[in-house]
Amino acid sequence: MDYKKYERAYFMPPEPTYDWVKKEYIDKAPIWCSVDLRDGNQALIEPMSLDEKLNFFQMLVDIGFKEIEVGFPAASDTEYAFLRELIERNMIPDDVTIQVLTQAREHIIKKTFEAVKGAPKAVIHLYNSTSVAQREQVFRKSKEEILKIAVDGAKLLKKLADETDGNFAFEYSPESFTGTEVDYAVDVCNAVLDIWKPTAENKAIINIPATVENSMPHVFATQVEYVNKHLKYRDGVTLSLHPHNDRGCGVSDAELGILAGADRIEGTLFGNGERTGNVDIITLAMNMYSHGVDPKLDFSNMSEICKRYEEYTRMEVSKRQPYAGELVFTAFSGSHQDAIAKGMKWRQEKQCDKWTVPYLPIDPKDVGREYETDVIRINSQSGKGGVSYILQQDFGIAVPKAMQENVGYLVKGVSDREHKELSPKWVYEIFEENYVNYMPVFNIPECHFKQENGIMAEVTIEHGGDKTIVMANGNGRLDAVSNAIKQYFGVSYELTSYEEHSLTKGSSSKAVTYVGISCNNKMYWGVGIDEDIIKSSIAALAVAANKVDAIAKSDGVKDERLMEFINYIQAHYKEVTLDSMAEEFYLSKPYISKYIKQKSGENFGDILKKVRLKKAKTFLKNSAMTVEAVAEEVGYQNVEHFARLFRKEYGITPLQFRNKR
Repeated sequence: MDYKKYERAYFMPPEPTYDWVKKEYIDKAPIWCSVDLRDGNQALIEPMSLDEKLNFFQMLVDIGFKEIEVGFPAASDTEYAFLRELIERNMIPDDVTIQVLTQAREHIIKKTFEAVKGAPKAVIHLYNSTSVAQREQVFRKSKEEILKIAVDGAKLLKKLADETDGNFAFEYSPESFTGTEVDYAVDVCNAVLDIWKPTAENKAIINIPATVENSMPHVFATQVEYVNKHLKYRDGVTLSLHPHNDRGCGVSDAELGILAGADRIEGTLFGNGERTGNVDIITLAMNMYSHGVDPKLDFSNMSEICKRYEEYTRMEVSKRQPYAGELVFTAFSGSHQDAIAKGMKWRQEKQCDKWTVPYLPIDPKDVGREYETDVIRINSQSGKGGVSYILQQDFGIAVPKAMQENVGYLVKGVSDREHKELSPKWVYEIFEENYVNYMPVFNIPECHFKQENGIMAEVTIEHGGDKTIVMANGNGRLDAVSNAIKQYFGVSYELTSYEEHSLTKGSSSKAVTYVGISCNNKMYWGVGIDEDIIKSSIAALAVAANKVDAIAKSDGVKDERLMEFINYIQAHYKEVTLDSMAEEFYLSKPYISKYIKQKSGENFGDILKKVRLKKAKTFLKNSAMTVEAVAEEVGYQNVEHFARLFRKEYGITPLQFRNKR
């Protein structure tokens, strides 16, 4: 690459001023003129058909454009026919002005006037090129000769307008302005204005085109400011800009140009146009919108506009196109998702009237996008916040904060292994499979409860194809069921987390329960969904317990006779003895004692003690009974003996346990 063959090809004004720098933002919308049907269409590989152009015109009207350049009617029969169709089919609303382009050549101007006959209002846009390169290389004419072309065209425009019925306005463009000496461009424009003599009631348009963008935006703004300050008939002139995007700065040129005094912008949807395209009016308008300024254009159904634009032009809207692209509101990053989710929650809690959500410059809903499908999307880079947001927004599942990390890592792990983005449906299926329906070892199809200073549960555990009834007591129903599971599998864990809420999607009658249990410093989570809150709680507990290592590795059905023995102890904890069990089961005391020890690893006395002490905890927690009364109620006549056993088992005295409630 030989950079030395290039030099700066623009011209600074003779007297640069920088008043535009003092302005902070654009405080009102300019006059918008869409040039999609002319500048945009001529840049298409396959120009639009007549029907497509008619449909596109209607779309522009629906968006709110009041000025639309419809083509170059003298250039081709298709262009001419399109304009006539608009007029003859009365498709031009009374508040919409069409604009047509013409070169400063007599026969072209005459045909242009023929084409616009009958239009409610029309802008006749006259142009000729003024740049040094065009003057020297293309036309080989002097400044004076180029100026004469513009003046002669302006005279003919005025003459034909006077001779033709209709409501006409005039526009002049010194084409290739960016390669023109700024003061000379102003001289040409003023010479044209001297012919037209515009007034505040009958304005003319002077349009400054960055036909080829070749300077930084601040230079263009300074050029525009010079034009703004040196045009004649300024009160009778609408100063317009027509930026292209060769340097990727079309939007900046337009914005700074407005600060510099421009009143009007010519551009296209999504920046379609020759080479790198025209300035993107959608970006300009939405930039204003994001500053709390009414752009006077309606892009509330952006997806439909994208769809129709792609259909008519066969161009593709980039996924990163500002405000319109498929991914412009999308957050895959975990930290971004978390911030967005918290920002949305903040808005709800504070009932904010101003939009301040992190990472989202505007509310996606304002352009017809959905948070659920457009904003938070899940891949291997996503975090707990994003996954939780999807589950809540799409499925009504409000994952507890303590559980979110567990769920997040599980879901993003699937995305990482599959090397795919996960749809909301797929996210829920992963969640459901691992937290709602996960019962590979056992399930609990049935439970019955009896209130006895606490809860006695009769729990049916289905394990290994067989069903076993297990009896256990607890402080509440879930605690009792948990004790039954522990008793059946001979495991120990702590029920550490419990949350519930009504399902906010689908069926409001269903309850969702989240249960977390801790075993050997590991957390296990389960979720239950059911119309019955008790059933949903038990289901959640069962899922969590199925994940405990000792249970997951459990092989075979538990001994039925052992369960019968332990259930009897549970039911008769106060007075049970080996003698009473021998009588109940028609077996000898030594046999029962040996059987319990062999099958459970504990002797009769140890099991009885645990059952009694668990029951004592229930009484201490749920009743006003004295410690002495509790001791007696669970089968201990000596309160000191009871207290010693309790302290040895739990590390605190019965009274200390009560006071912890």
